Amino acid sequence: MLVVIASHHVLAQTATPTASATASDMAALREQVQALTETVKALQQQVKDQQAAMEKANITGNQLSQTEGTPSVVSAPLPTPLPGASAQESFPTTDSSVVANAPTAPSAPAVNANGTATGQFPTSDESVVATPAGAISPTTGAPTTETSTGSALTQPITIAGGGKNYMNISFDGMFALAGSSARDLSHIEVGDHDPQQRGFNARNIELAFDGAVDPYFEGFANIVFKLDNDNQTEVEVEEAFMQTTNLPFGLQLKGGQFFAAFGRINPTHPHTWDFADDPLVHGRLLGPDGLRGVGAQISWTLPTPWYSQLILASQNGRGSTGFSFRNPGDNGIFFGRETTDREARGLQDFVWIPRWENSVDLSPTQVVLAGVSGAFGSNETGANARTQIYGGDLFYKWKSAHAEGGFPFVKWQTEVMYRRFKAGRGVDESFPVAETFHDWGLYSQVLWGFRKGWVAGVRGDYLQMQNSRFTNDEDRQSRSRISANLSWYPTEFSKLRLQYNHDFLESNFFLADREVDSVFLQFEFILGAHGAHKF
Repeated sequence: MLVVIASHHVLAQTATPTASATASDMAALREQVQALTETVKALQQQVKDQQAAMEKANITGNQLSQTEGTPSVVSAPLPTPLPGASAQESFPTTDSSVVANAPTAPSAPAVNANGTATGQFPTSDESVVATPAGAISPTTGAPTTETSTGSALTQPITIAGGGKNYMNISFDGMFALAGSSARDLSHIEVGDHDPQQRGFNARNIELAFDGAVDPYFEGFANIVFKLDNDNQTEVEVEEAFMQTTNLPFGLQLKGGQFFAAFGRINPTHPHTWDFADDPLVHGRLLGPDGLRGVGAQISWTLPTPWYSQLILASQNGRGSTGFSFRNPGDNGIFFGRETTDREARGLQDFVWIPRWENSVDLSPTQVVLAGVSGAFGSNETGANARTQIYGGDLFYKWKSAHAEGGFPFVKWQTEVMYRRFKAGRGVDESFPVAETFHDWGLYSQVLWGFRKGWVAGVRGDYLQMQNSRFTNDEDRQSRSRISANLSWYPTEFSKLRLQYNHDFLESNFFLADREVDSVFLQFEFILGAHGAHKF
C-alpha cells in the first residue's frame, strides 16, 4: 500500500521521461527514485514499530489503565519523516487491519463518513467505522470496550490480556416428543430427566461451567432447568465442585456437590446417555435423580502397567438425591414407612461410596473396562435402619483402525446392582413389623456406529423387586424392558434420536400385570465449549 502511495506521489511530481531527456534529467530522476525508495523503507519500519507498540499496549492496557506518567502509544511522538518525504495524506479504506493500527495524532483525529472522530483513517465501511476491539482510545489512551451484538456462548471467557481460557460456558437444551399407550408415563419412566408425559417434554436444560480456579484447583458446575407437566420451571444445582489438579503419587481430591462414582451411568449427565431414558435398575435403586450429594472424594491412580484407580467418597446422602438412604420420601412416607428425617448423628449416617475400576487395552482397536462399586449408609425408615448397595459394571469398545471421526465402532455396556434395604415399622399398628428387602437388577446395551454420525442401539433391562405383604407401593413392582433406537449426530453440537420401548410390568400382591409401548423423538443442541466427559 505504501509503495502505491509513493508511486502515486512520484508520478504526480515527475513528468514522464521522453526520448529527448537529457543525461542530467535522467540523473536527477534516479536520485529522486532512490530517495523515494529510502523513504518507503523508513515508512515500512515505522509501521512495524507502531504495530509492535500497539500490541504491547493492548496486552498491558487490558490489565492496568495507563497512568499519567506512562506514555501511551497514541501520545508517543511519531518518528520524524526523512528529508524529502512528503506528508502522508489520509485516504479511504475498508481494510480493518489498517484501520485498527493506523497512527493518528491526538490533535487531529480522523473523521468517518458520518463526521464522527474515530482516531483512524477515514472510511465509508460501516463495519470498520466503530473502534475495533483492542484499539487505543485517542482521548483516554486506554483500551476501548468491545461491544458486539453477534457474540455467542461458543467463545470461552478469557483472562484479561492473558489470552488464556479460564472458564468454558455451555448451554445444552434437550427435548423429547413422547407417545405411549400408558397415561401414567411418569410412573413407567423411572428417571426424573426422562419424558414424563405424552407430548412435548423439556426435562433437561443445562448450563455447564468448567475451568481453572488457580494453579491448584479446577472447578465444575451444572445448573439444570426442568419444566414439569404444568410447564412450571424447576431449578436444581446438579453438580458444583472443585478438585485438585497436581497432587503427587496419583492422588486427587474433590469436594462439593457431585454425582457418586458408582457404576457407569450414575456419574454421567443425561445428554451423554446412549438412550433417551434411565435404565430401570438405576432409577429404582439409586434413585430418579441418581446418587449425588454434598461431600468429598479421594481417588488414587495405582502405579500399575494398566489403568487402575481406587475411589472413596462420603456424602450426606440426605434428600431425594440420596434416594435409598436418608430420603424423607413423599409427605414423610417412603416404602410405606413413616420417615424420621433426622440430622446426622455421626459418621454412620453418611453414605460411604467406594469404587475400584481397571482398564486394559486388548489391542490397538479394543479396550475393556471393569469396575465394582458400593454404597453404604443409614436410611430414614427406622432408628437403626441401614441400606447397602453393591454394583458391578463392564464396558467394551471396538473402533476401526481406519476410523473417521470415531466411526465405525461397537460399544457394549452392562451393569448389575443389588440392594439390601432394611425398612422399619409401618406408619400405624396395622402392620407393626419391619421388613428387609432384597432387590436387584441389570441392564445390557450394545451400540453400533455403522457410519459417521449414525448410531443404532438396543438395550435390555430387568428389575426384581421383593414383594411386600404390607405396603401397596408402585415402586416395588418387578418389571423388564426392551428398547431400540437410532441416533443421528449432524455435528457434535446436535442430535436427533428415535427410540421405541416395550415394558412388561409383573403382578404382585396389590398390582396387576400390564404391558406398555412408548415412542420417543429426542432432539438436542449444545452451545459453547462443553468440557470432556470421563471415558
